[in-house]
Amino acid sequence: MDRGNNKFRRGGAKREKSDFDQKVLDIRRVTRVVAGGKRFRFRATVVIGDHKGRVGVGIDKGADTSESIEKATRNAKKNLITVSIKNKTIPHDVIGKFSSAVVLLKPASEGKGVVAGGPVRVVVSLAGITNITSKILGTTTNKLNNARATIEALKKLSTKGGSASGGKL
Repeated sequence: MDRGNNKFRRGGAKREKSDFDQKVLDIRRVTRVVAGGKRFRFRATVVIGDHKGRVGVGIDKGADTSESIEKATRNAKKNLITVSIKNKTIPHDVIGKFSSAVVLLKPASEGKGVVAGGPVRVVVSLAGITNITSKILGTTTNKLNNARATIEALKKLSTKGGSASGGKL
């Protein structure tokens, strides 16, 4: 029996290479109290992006960390947004808010780089933005809420191909 050949893989299909890069933002152990003790599960927060303007944040739970990461990645693919990028930066200042997290994003000149911390850096880097300045204004240190506030800010940008001309037809 040839064990080197991976022909009989679980699930029956070969896994193809995804065009998205992924980054695990957070893994938490969550507990459910039941009769006779506690049940532990893991919650994963994953950010995916293609470095060409598409980015998404996903969250899901599973019995172990690898299962929760796979489920969160599938969830992130369902929640993809398209970001408007001009000259490797964003077109204008924007503020995003989610829960108690508030994130300010500002365009930066060529060569400035990504001046952002934590979850904001991960989201904008995977979106393909290479020059940006940001500041987390909210009082929260919750990575999930800060990532979702960044997504809300990027949603507010004028979309690709959209008319942001102020009413001209």
